[in-house]
Amino acid sequence: MGRKLLWASLVLGPVTLLLHYAFHVGDVTLFAVAAAALVPLAWLIGEATEHAGEHTGPGIGGFLNASFGNAPELIIALFAVAQGLPNVVRASLAGSVVSNILLVLGIALFLGARQTQQLDRKSLLGQLALVLAATLLFLVAAVPGWHGNPERHSLAVVSVPVAVVLLLLYLAVTAWGLRRHKRLHAESGAKPGGGWTLPTALAVLAAATAMTALVSEILVHSLDAFADAAGLSQFFTAAVIVAIVGNAAEHGGAAVIAQRGNLRLASEIAVSSSAQVALLVTGTVALLSWLVKPALPLTFRPVELAAMGGSALVVALVLWDGRARRWEGALLVGLYAVAAVGFAFAGDR
Repeated sequence: MGRKLLWASLVLGPVTLLLHYAFHVGDVTLFAVAAAALVPLAWLIGEATEHAGEHTGPGIGGFLNASFGNAPELIIALFAVAQGLPNVVRASLAGSVVSNILLVLGIALFLGARQTQQLDRKSLLGQLALVLAATLLFLVAAVPGWHGNPERHSLAVVSVPVAVVLLLLYLAVTAWGLRRHKRLHAESGAKPGGGWTLPTALAVLAAATAMTALVSEILVHSLDAFADAAGLSQFFTAAVIVAIVGNAAEHGGAAVIAQRGNLRLASEIAVSSSAQVALLVTGTVALLSWLVKPALPLTFRPVELAAMGGSALVVALVLWDGRARRWEGALLVGLYAVAAVGFAFAGDR
């Protein structure tokens, strides 16, 4: 019954587009419908990723989910840059990194670790090291931005080499990691089940991601009206609401996959998505912002840097032994709640 309901609710995606472009309904209504539409889309991306993971192994499957799931995040960020909302972009990127490794991973561990389970320690710690490296690189442009105008052109120029290093580092480490996951999957001798073929799974992933991007853009359009009605700061709205909504695919996908017992894949989705946002998405946005204008300086606030770096360190300590436990998942979710409260008190820049 649940699966039938999820399949049927996929119609909410086209309904959202229809309400926006044909009927021009109010922003608050659009926000509610778009948020509801992202739930079945997230489930579908998780479903397709799990089928793809049967052919590729959990490591590559997690990379695929992160890549398809982060496409809306990239689109949302570029749209916000073009609208002249640099603080929203940086807050949503930082919030996305934090929500993936605390909220998503925490939920996955709580749902999937019914008994202590072994995770791919080497892969997960490597991805967390990337997040820490990115946080340190952000300091190059961020520290000068704490004094004077953080949007000044010179800091946008300084951010370019930082973005290039982020991209090169991510591509190098990811290429090595994918080769390792491919070798481990081949050595395991695991055979695909009776699910979808790999081309079918990839096609569904692409289609679901495209619809997610369209719905996410509409939702971002309506966020201001929602934030005003709720009396929320722009920073909190971007760091928590936009980050969670923009990453609904990973959030829902990891939860569904963990609930089914595939915790290795779910943990790879959460942690690799966080690393991908910190390096690939952030670096790409910083470079592409020169095309859509104005160029985006990577001048993150101290609260954003502390949240990203601190979250990566805490999760690295939790996963240091490579074992997953339910209480650790509850701990990470609780820490995310603390971070969200901190974002609420931080206020706007």
